Amino acid sequence: MGLNFMLIDDNEIDLFVNRKFIERTVGDVEILTFIRAKKALDFLSSLSIHTSSDYHFLPDIILLDLNMPEMGGFEFLDAYSRLQNKSLTKTKIFMLSSSTNVKDRVDADRHIACQGFLSKPLSCEIVQKILENLIPALN
Repeated sequence: MGLNFMLIDDNEIDLFVNRKFIERTVGDVEILTFIRAKKALDFLSSLSIHTSSDYHFLPDIILLDLNMPEMGGFEFLDAYSRLQNKSLTKTKIFMLSSSTNVKDRVDADRHIACQGFLSKPLSCEIVQKILENLIPALN
């Protein structure tokens, strides 16, 4: 079963490392990366407009950084919640951050569009745990 991951992080090194952990753990995976949350949101918004495109990527899982320029993680979650795209109903979003602020963790856990808060750095074990919890929901 192929999975689609979307990674949103302004740190290109984190994107590279996270991609490698996901590829090593999942195997059959397609990964789309964005260094700007606004660009990722624009892409997701366009999915409902361009339904007949040759390249159709629907993310199963989005890993979202918290602190980014222009649009932060919580701003992205708020804007994502307002999207009117039924094809994204199975998409699961996790906040992935190095923040040690307890309020960030609580706010992520409480946000309707977020499945939970994960601490950086990502690891194969964290990816495996995500998969074990989400595979039934994605089917």
